[in-house]
Parts: sequence; structure tokens; C-alpha cells
Amino acid sequence: MADGPDMGEIASFDKAKLKKMEIQKNALPETIEQEKWSEIS
Repeated sequence: MADGPDMGEIASFDKAKLKKMEIQKNALPETIEQEKWSEIS
């Protein structure tokens, strides 16, 4: 097992193959609020 990254793989990495993802900001506080309400009812 190598101690560091394989520079050959890093140099040939194709960013075009990455999937576009939507970033969800502040998802955690909303989840906490939903959990609070589900416990109450």
C-alpha cells in the first residue's frame, strides 16, 4: 500500500465525468425541527 496518492491517476483525472449535484444548505436545522414536531404529535 502506498503512503501517498498515485500522481498518475490524479494527473489523468477527468472532471467531466463527475456528476452535477445540488448543494443543500442548512438542511440540518430543518431536519431537527421536523423531528421535534414528529415527537410531539
